[in-house]
Amino acid sequence: MRLHKRLKQNKSLLPVNSTLLLAISGGQDSMALLKLIIDLKRLYKWQVEVWHGDHKWHTKSKQIEEELKLWCLNKQIPFHSNKANKEEVANEAKARDWRYQNLLMKANLLSSKNIYFPYTRILTGHTATDRAETVIMNLARGSDLIGLSTLKEQRTLENNIDLVRPFLIFNRNETLEICKEFNLPIWIDPSNENINLTRNKIRKEVLPILNSIYQGADSRIASLASRLESISKDQQSLAKIAIEFCQGEDITSLSRKKLIDFSSSIRKILFFHWLNMLGVTRVTSLQIEEINSKILKSKPPGIIHLHGDFIIRWDKETIYISNKAN
Repeated sequence: MRLHKRLKQNKSLLPVNSTLLLAISGGQDSMALLKLIIDLKRLYKWQVEVWHGDHKWHTKSKQIEEELKLWCLNKQIPFHSNKANKEEVANEAKARDWRYQNLLMKANLLSSKNIYFPYTRILTGHTATDRAETVIMNLARGSDLIGLSTLKEQRTLENNIDLVRPFLIFNRNETLEICKEFNLPIWIDPSNENINLTRNKIRKEVLPILNSIYQGADSRIASLASRLESISKDQQSLAKIAIEFCQGEDITSLSRKKLIDFSSSIRKILFFHWLNMLGVTRVTSLQIEEINSKILKSKPPGIIHLHGDFIIRWDKETIYISNKAN
């Protein structure tokens, strides 16, 4: 009922007659998602198929894939899977990119086979707990506001294909209850116990402490991320207007004189969004602070190297950004 209510509130999330590709690992979150989507399938007239990614991080990965496939086929749910090689999933970030790349490829392939019902929604089982973990990770890394409003409920991946996370309204305790109530099978991934992985360490050690101090802390942190997402969207719109006002000959340059007239906090917001617009996606608040302090009226011309071979430099009149690769 809670998921149904959320879908009625936001009808663009999973519209009626949509074709849905669900990323299912076999863990409690994804199995709970699959169960609820199946239950609502007839009401919303969805076409549902499952994709599973085998990272081959442990010896039981093939067994999990085979058993999950059999379960889906018994439920008459079309099942697809891909196997990764070690280079493709060498770390958490690469594994995430590999999953989304294969999900997009599968969605496009399925759409090409049925042009009248293209796959426009890819679903993952991310929960409020996942969102809280990500907020904590980004907070520790020194992320700015946009980094704290992460794991959005819906975002465009490619063309008309959206990534949707309908389970952000539940935490992990609730997805476990769903699995227990409906007697759903759960396939435990042994790699989830490896606390050398950052997210696992936060899940196993940090969040339990916060929840023991303030029960339900993970849900409240996730709720904060949702509110920050709204603030971030407003900031982005206003920042775009201000950047256009300060723009030099093109988007790769800004008027230093105009920027100095803004307050320090506004300048930092503008720098962050300007860099993000130009593809500098990995910039910390410390770097923004450094740029902000070094372009003041009393400061001399200078240069700062950023991630991805980007260079930001400034003279008396203008601030420029370029990429050594170009």
